[in-house]
Parts: sequence; structure tokens; C-alpha cells
Amino acid sequence: MNASHDSSAPRGLRGWWASPPRSGSRRLINPMEYRHLRAAGIVRLAGGGFLVFGGIMCLAYRSYGWAALLLVLGALNLGGGVWYVRLTRSRPAET
Repeated sequence: MNASHDSSAPRGLRGWWASPPRSGSRRLINPMEYRHLRAAGIVRLAGGGFLVFGGIMCLAYRSYGWAALLLVLGALNLGGGVWYVRLTRSRPAET
């Protein structure tokens, strides 16, 4: 009845963030995004594509400052999305 629970998992989000069950560069990913890594990657890819399209439209109207900003943000989102999708594929199967 009063058996001790041998649960060494940290309690709460702060404890989980301090010692996540992840290694390497995967610790850089937000825990909410890590739980739904494929969905977050697809959303980043879609957002990056939208930003790149906006940057191209700004180039068409010769608004070079906005175009540069949108193209840089789009490239970063596309890179992050590709990274997330690749991490999803390389992740070991959960049992």
C-alpha cells in the first residue's frame, strides 16, 4: 500500500525542460514543437513558403527592404521546417 514510487522523472514543465529526454541539437527545440515535430515542420514549411512568396511580390513592386526581410525570414523558416522533418525521419520508433 505504501510502496515507494520509483519515478525519477522530473516534475512539471520546468523540470522537464531542465533535463529533457533528448540529446544533442534536439534540446534546442521547444518542448511543444518536439512533441508534434512533423506537424511543426510542415507548418514551418508552409509559413516559409508564404513568406518567400511575399518577398517575391515585394520585389515585383520594388520594395527591396521588405523583400529582403521577408526572404530572409522565409529562408530561415524553410530551413527549420526541413530540419524538423529530417529529425522526424531519423528519430527511433517510440514503443
